[in-house]
Amino acid sequence: MYPTQQEKAVIDAAERVMVDTMARYDPSHDVYHVQRVRKTALTIAHNSLVLPDLFVVELAALLHDVLDKKYVTPEQSSDPYAFFLPFFEEMSSKHGIDLIADGRGRLITRIIDNVSWSTEKKLKELGTWTKWHDDCLELHCVQDADRLDAIGAFGILRCAAYSSTTNRALHTPPNDPNQSHSAIQHFHDKLLLIQDKLKTHYGQKLGAQRHRMLLNFLAAIEEEYGGDLK
Repeated sequence: MYPTQQEKAVIDAAERVMVDTMARYDPSHDVYHVQRVRKTALTIAHNSLVLPDLFVVELAALLHDVLDKKYVTPEQSSDPYAFFLPFFEEMSSKHGIDLIADGRGRLITRIIDNVSWSTEKKLKELGTWTKWHDDCLELHCVQDADRLDAIGAFGILRCAAYSSTTNRALHTPPNDPNQSHSAIQHFHDKLLLIQDKLKTHYGQKLGAQRHRMLLNFLAAIEEEYGGDLK
């Protein structure tokens, strides 16, 4: 039964790494975001026709934002496997789970390196998207969970939080020079597109509900804004 005592020890250690790291980030990418992604990723996994490796899903979900490119240097994020290698070695020594020898360390860090929306968009534009990206169920569980947290009620809160951190306008008048960088424009550039890019059946089910909340929110924004305020 998952998790075993050894797996639980490794999960707890990964969670400590995550908590220590996310404490340095803003509220849009905090401990609670990661915990929601973890919970949703495991829920998606349990509702899959084929059960993925739950240990890989949970570790990848817990660690997926530790090297978020918005918060670390390009050098730090360039090789996730090298970054997490000391952690994998420690887990093997302390708890007897050799994530290096069994290949799951490579898989976990490959998921971490490919989970983001911008990475997928870039790889597809370059023509370097692979069959692995299309077929890896563990990746899809974490990807969908992360993207689901970008839409719906928490998605709206997170967009506002990140906009505050980056001093991005929430909403602007038509033709304002900052319009393309506003929080509301981010809905149109990314958040409204997420529903159609979800890869798992259960993720799509959750996505439909959360997408409707985005639409209702935008309708309320337009109604409150009045359309032509200066």
